[in-house]
Amino acid sequence: MHASIDNSLFQYLNQLSENNNRDWFNDNKSKFQKLQGQLKLVFNQLSMQMKMHDDIEHLKIFRIYRDVRFSKNKLPYKTHMSAALHRRKPQLRGGYYVHLAPNNESFIAVGFWDPNKDDLFRIRKELEMDASEFKSVITQTELKKVWGNLEGESLKTAPRDFDKEHPDIELIRMKQYIFTKTFTDQEVLQEDFIQTVNHSFKAIRPFFDLMSDVLTTNLNGEPVI
Repeated sequence: MHASIDNSLFQYLNQLSENNNRDWFNDNKSKFQKLQGQLKLVFNQLSMQMKMHDDIEHLKIFRIYRDVRFSKNKLPYKTHMSAALHRRKPQLRGGYYVHLAPNNESFIAVGFWDPNKDDLFRIRKELEMDASEFKSVITQTELKKVWGNLEGESLKTAPRDFDKEHPDIELIRMKQYIFTKTFTDQEVLQEDFIQTVNHSFKAIRPFFDLMSDVLTTNLNGEPVI
């Protein structure tokens, strides 16, 4: 039996958006717990499908509670539900993310959202040396059809000790290497939504394979883990 997402999720999140306070949340706790249970089934089913073609080490379903300690926004609850699927580290790199929000704001994302300093430097050195394979992979027909163009924030200028005249400086300046795909509410509510997400995640594999190879070797191609 396929687990699918019900419109009651979006209705609840819209209501939460209008009543983002602890009293309302506690009064409607049973509704939230029921939705949370249904979503857990959906995310677990996605994880099982993913394990058929990738080594998924961990499924993390994010909490609805916001960490407001360092935020100007003091609203206590998120108005979306989300989950991440982690690949087996350190051999396999890249991550998967699912974000469910009403009003056609759902999306999935893959890639390197916040790479650590060493990984980012290693990626940039690879691109500096030869970006041809990287560019070939991110423009593959199937990958591009599913995911479109590479996205991510960039530095305003060249990173330290990199040539700002380098022909691939646009790629080298990037601080993130991600792809995103958006969905309407209607698309999320389709019975085959999880299959669509699984297919999309599978399509990014050539990029993850390349990046895993880069991040587990030195510039001579010798293993470092």
